[in-house]
Amino acid sequence: MCAGGFAKCLGICLIPLAIACILCNILLFFPGGTIQDSDHITDQVFYCGGLLGSGVLMIFPALVFLGLKNNDCCGCCGNESCGRRFAMLSSILFAAVGVVGAGYSVIISAVAMNLGPKCLTDSTNGTWSFPFNDGDYLKDTSLWSRCLEPKDIVHWHLTLFSLLLVMGLVQAALCAVQVVNGLLGALCGDCCGCCGGSDGAV
Repeated sequence: MCAGGFAKCLGICLIPLAIACILCNILLFFPGGTIQDSDHITDQVFYCGGLLGSGVLMIFPALVFLGLKNNDCCGCCGNESCGRRFAMLSSILFAAVGVVGAGYSVIISAVAMNLGPKCLTDSTNGTWSFPFNDGDYLKDTSLWSRCLEPKDIVHWHLTLFSLLLVMGLVQAALCAVQVVNGLLGALCGDCCGCCGGSDGAV
C-alpha cells in the first residue's frame, strides 16, 4: 500500500475515535446521567482530556492524513516527487501533535481513574469529596458504597474514563505509526506518486 493511502486509512480510523472521545468527555459533565453543580463534578473532567486532547486536537492530524493520498506532488524544484515527499514529512509534525493530544488525554484519564469520582459522602452535612485513595476502590468494590450520590457514579466514572484511556492509547499508537509511515514516505517516496511512471498511474 502507498504511504499516502496508508495515511488515509489512519485518518479514517482517527475521526470516529475523536468523536467518541468528545462524547465521553461531554457525558462526564453529567455524573451518573444527572445535572450537578460544577463543584460536584470530578476535577479532571474540566481538564477536557477527551474534549480537547483526544477530540478537537486529534481532528487536525486526521484531516491531514486523509488528504495525503490526493496531495498534488507535481513540479517541485524540477523533482516531480518532492511535493509528495514534503507532504509526508509535514504529516509527521501533525502526527506528533496527535501523540501529544492523545497523551494528554491518557494522563488525565489515568489520574482520574486512580483518584476516583467526586461524590456525596455525608448526606447529613451534604459533604462532597473524593472518598478513595490511590485507586484502592479499583480492587475493592465494597468501597463503592461510600459514594451515596449520584447513583452509580463509580460505574459512570470508571466506564467513561476507561474508554478515554483506551481510545487515547489507540490514537497515540496510530499517530506513532504515521510518524514511521511519514518518514518512509519522505525518504523513499510514495509508491503511487501522481507524477511517477510513464503510464500516469495514480
